[in-house]
Amino acid sequence: MSSKFEMSDLGKLTYYLGIEVHQGEDGIDIKQEGYASRILREASLESCNPTLIPMMFGLQVSKAQEEAEIDATSYRRNIGCLRYLLHTRPDLAFSVGVASRYMQSPRKSHGDVMKHILRYLKGTTAFGLKFGRGGSKKLIGFSDSSHNIDPDDGKSTMGHVFYFGKSPITWCSHKQDVVAMSSCEAEFMAGTEAAKQAIWLQDLLSEIVGAPCEKVTILIDNQSAIALTKNHVFHGRSKHIHRRYHFIRECVENGLIEVLHVSGDEQKTDILTKALGRIKFKEMRSLIGVKDMAQEDFKLKRENVGVSLKITCTGSN
Repeated sequence: MSSKFEMSDLGKLTYYLGIEVHQGEDGIDIKQEGYASRILREASLESCNPTLIPMMFGLQVSKAQEEAEIDATSYRRNIGCLRYLLHTRPDLAFSVGVASRYMQSPRKSHGDVMKHILRYLKGTTAFGLKFGRGGSKKLIGFSDSSHNIDPDDGKSTMGHVFYFGKSPITWCSHKQDVVAMSSCEAEFMAGTEAAKQAIWLQDLLSEIVGAPCEKVTILIDNQSAIALTKNHVFHGRSKHIHRRYHFIRECVENGLIEVLHVSGDEQKTDILTKALGRIKFKEMRSLIGVKDMAQEDFKLKRENVGVSLKITCTGSN
């Protein structure tokens, strides 16, 4: 490119739009530690006590119209800042998504939810994602859905995450558009949304590498939902589901994707669909790929020190 355009070589990328990048021999680490600290500072919570989870286990958040209103401008500003943070923090996707549903008229309980998220952020500012080198080049997705957890309209929250090799490259957590009659139906509709994302990723990767992308695997933890994706007969369980959600059946029939079962303990999207307890949340956070980059930096420095000592000892001999 430098032969055609006037360019300056500034070395390896280290910072871009609030995202901190570290490139090493074992891969690339990204985080938004400085941006997260800025969010806390602007919210006057830089000295708050941290909490271990972003949302209390089993918390039911509603419109709560009987409660006192809070400052909507400040609430919306915090939501906007946190949503940008989701570029490197899928562990915050569900809690921030729930809080963002009440931006029009936030109440006291919504402010408490926001404060809890920020307190969790206080203890995890250095967390981020690691993209390792080598490994499989296969595209794999995980899809899941909670069922009937919104107390206002009874709609479910669905989520999906896609991995290229062992690294997460795209994820999503949002409320479904229609009310699901069962958990099977909720997961079937969530699978269709994941299939749409899979097709787009197939086209994108094919354009980047210049070759057709192989079949995408989508993992679901509901056997009944998996059976629906492979059964093209409209029966009592599926005849009322809107036809656009049957797109996943066509993708399976045409060989674009395959739908397989995964156990609940290995379902990486659990953290995107519901508020988990402390132990389960920590397990799912690690499973989805979010790491403490402060510990990763310490490991790297320790390895470098070990290499230096080895070289010194070898030279002294």
